[in-house]
Amino acid sequence: MSSELEANVRRLVDIEDIKILKRTYAKHCDDNYDPDGIASCFTEDGVWDGGPLGYAEERSGIREFFANTPNLVVFAVHYTTNPIIEIDGDSAKGTWYLWQPMVVATGDQAMWLSAHYNEIYKRIDGKWLIERLAIDVKCFSPYEAGFGQVRFAEIPE
Repeated sequence: MSSELEANVRRLVDIEDIKILKRTYAKHCDDNYDPDGIASCFTEDGVWDGGPLGYAEERSGIREFFANTPNLVVFAVHYTTNPIIEIDGDSAKGTWYLWQPMVVATGDQAMWLSAHYNEIYKRIDGKWLIERLAIDVKCFSPYEAGFGQVRFAEIPE
């Protein structure tokens, strides 16, 4: 196999591995925000930057942050789509769209969340992990009113 073909195959495998990592992250979020599972998707010095949704540093801080999330969000389904992933050796960047129907605990309010994920990945010991995840929220809207009438509702704490 030529070195160019080998490099292309390696790149495609890396992209698929990162897609699996993202799906694993979403699965843990949809599993009642499993804090251990979510934290396992990040590097030890990882950052979860949710903007108005919160912020956590390091794997232990991410675990602690998500341990409380089930008290705030009682239901969520993360639809992550349209990935663009750029590989650079053992580092990578990715962007995704998020569409998330959810229910917040306050008043059992159904909500729509739409956002863009901007992520940096690092391969450590042959395994891709999230080094930095940043969420750019596009709407956080009550189900009944929708994003046509209420683009950004107050985020419960």
